Amino acid sequence: MIEKNKVVTLNYKLKEANHNGELIEDTYNNNPLVFLYGSGGMIPKFETEIAGMKQNDKFSFIIEAKEAYGETNKDAIIDVPKQAFGNDDSLLELGKTLPMQDKEGNRFDGIIIEIGDETIKMDFNHPLAGVTLAFEGEIVDIRDATEHELEHGHIHHDHHNEDGHECDGNCGSH
Repeated sequence: MIEKNKVVTLNYKLKEANHNGELIEDTYNNNPLVFLYGSGGMIPKFETEIAGMKQNDKFSFIIEAKEAYGETNKDAIIDVPKQAFGNDDSLLELGKTLPMQDKEGNRFDGIIIEIGDETIKMDFNHPLAGVTLAFEGEIVDIRDATEHELEHGHIHHDHHNEDGHECDGNCGSH
């Protein structure tokens, strides 16, 4: 049964919970999500929804944007002087995600949403901010975490599936 300090393996389809239902991620192609339940690495509401489930249980639930990656923060959309990118205009492409750094050395990923003559408008919100998420899936496996995993607060690669895969997009996680 899923509870704190269990390693959970699950497959899911994640879609936008709107009229289009755009597919965001699908882990069913030999790429299940494997995580340490209760370690703080997942969206809290996601963990609440699967609490108490058993192997082979199916799930289907919606997580509102505010309980997932938050609403879109207008303050996280900023104009960056074009000169900050140097002379390499090949970096400047609408929709491209670029790693940026603030004055304190903190790293942030920003998406280019507008290219002007003097400034580049970038969105530093999480890519799924403002998106209500619809999860549908099934529990593949549940096991006790090792002492080593509990000490580190995450799973270790020797306990992934046979192919060594886990969610490459880390959807459902922070």
